[in-house]
Amino acid sequence: MKRIIIDCDPGIDDAQAIMMAYRHAEVKIEAITTVSGNVGVDLTTANALKVLDALQAPMIPVFKGARTGLVEVGENASFVHGKDGLGDAGIPASKREIQEEPAAIALIRLAKENQGELELIAIGPLTNLALALRLDPDLPTYFKRLVIMGGAYFSQGNTQNPPAEFNIYADPDAAAVVFANWSNFTMVSWEATVDHGLPFDQYQSLLNLDNPRSAFLDKVTQKSREFMKTILDGSLSFAADPLAMAVLIDPNIIQESEQKYVQIERFGRLSRGMTVVDWYGVLGHSPNVHIVRKVHINRFYQLYTLAFE
Repeated sequence: MKRIIIDCDPGIDDAQAIMMAYRHAEVKIEAITTVSGNVGVDLTTANALKVLDALQAPMIPVFKGARTGLVEVGENASFVHGKDGLGDAGIPASKREIQEEPAAIALIRLAKENQGELELIAIGPLTNLALALRLDPDLPTYFKRLVIMGGAYFSQGNTQNPPAEFNIYADPDAAAVVFANWSNFTMVSWEATVDHGLPFDQYQSLLNLDNPRSAFLDKVTQKSREFMKTILDGSLSFAADPLAMAVLIDPNIIQESEQKYVQIERFGRLSRGMTVVDWYGVLGHSPNVHIVRKVHINRFYQLYTLAFE
């Protein structure tokens, strides 16, 4: 059994990733930690509870995390995810309780109590991880594995700073802390997301299944579907966080990858949030990031459909 913690900013694709993990027979979600990102942390936390309601899940602890970035108040993506983060679909508030412990503290405690047993996936800005690292620099040694959705290894980002991907751009200062202090983690980038788009008609069919999960996703994705049709390539659906979750669930899905040294640009007027890859080793640093470039697309689709079926 794969035991995981999900650090996230739900967000529609976060919701799908949570559902994928919960529906997989060999995965147990030990906790969810939330962070400001797609929308503010009060909303992302409320949304995590709503997703658990849609799953009719038993009690899974949810810990609220950072309200802002380490230094600056980051951008949000409400223009994609809706003002409430779940497509403004009017999903009822959950009656589940939020844990009192702050997310960064919970990450440290849970990891120390289960050393070498838990895997961590971060599919939002990396603020909670950076705070936890500053409190306990040994945090990476407690976790079995870290996978993040973030970055753009060829600087083909999706923000107003063209080289930057959203999760990194939302808090580059936190990302810089994580990349500098957490060795040998796995990065699923925006370019990988675009390279593994799913045919839109195929994606649409998953929203018409006769079950509460499919109905929930149909409601919350209406706004984001229109965005993908009008702004992005209308023939494909892109699923960043589900792709990262697929890599966490089944590492054998990876077909092409690179081990490189990666750092975060924090100060450039046009490049803040850029993931700078030392492709040729000119800086002389040991590789710190496992960059995923290609996965088995059919296996990804099989894992992705778990969120809907």
